Amino acid sequence: MHLPERRAGQVRIGVSLQIPQPYCTWLQALRARLGDPMAHAVPPHVTLLPPTVVEASQIDAVTEHLAVVARRSSPFVMSLRGAGTFRPVSPVVFVNVVRGAEECAALETQVRTGPLAQELRFPYHPHVTVAHELDDDALDAATKAVEGFEATYAQGSMRLYEHGDDGVWRPVARLVLAGPGVQDDPAA
Repeated sequence: MHLPERRAGQVRIGVSLQIPQPYCTWLQALRARLGDPMAHAVPPHVTLLPPTVVEASQIDAVTEHLAVVARRSSPFVMSLRGAGTFRPVSPVVFVNVVRGAEECAALETQVRTGPLAQELRFPYHPHVTVAHELDDDALDAATKAVEGFEATYAQGSMRLYEHGDDGVWRPVARLVLAGPGVQDDPAA
């Protein structure tokens, strides 16, 4: 995971969509079994804003910006299924977002405006990481483990996280998607 440097008076944040139970526990346990050191530091999620450094004094403005995005965005149905990878570019195995990807992309675009405007290192691709920076055998085992994985649920909020000095990502705010109605992905 690429972590931008931070100075005194700054915080490292991220924004994501949390994976609900029981899927969260299963995915986190898999990541731990594979030997991924990030298994307990990073809860299973779909990233909307990668690790980003902001001034500590900006946290209220960032939270308000995210609250505005959430109020305008409707909850939606999300489905995860099967394995994907970024190999050989990056040693990552993930679960695919097969329903709700367009809504994830729309949220990601809105999140990266205002105080969080930035360019991405890679094009946005919604996914749930299950193995990162492990050897090829572990990445192959991760692929095999999630080939048959399936989950469908209502995605009703996003979370602002802060990265602690101990390397753990902790939730700072839960922002409810409060737009009208539940969006459904017509392509699914």
